[in-house]
Amino acid sequence: MSIVKSDLIKELTRNYPNILKKDLAKIFDITINEMQEALKRGERVELREIFTLDPRIQKARISRNPRTNEKVNTPEKKTVLFKMSKEWAKNANEKK
Repeated sequence: MSIVKSDLIKELTRNYPNILKKDLAKIFDITINEMQEALKRGERVELREIFTLDPRIQKARISRNPRTNEKVNTPEKKTVLFKMSKEWAKNANEKK
């Protein structure tokens, strides 16, 4: 199941009818943008009791092309480690 931004905005509008839809969309955009910028700076993003995003750096290495067995230089790259809170993981794993 995937969720798109417009569905999230609709759900927020339903839950908070006193706030304009365009304001909710702006708040959502600002929040996502700030999370992206923090990850670019190498900072950890934590939404308490929901999830954490931790930037990691994968070192440069020599890897292997599985089709040709040829050695390939893989450059250093940034990745993001996602960790869900225990409470959310429990809720996600419950059967309905």
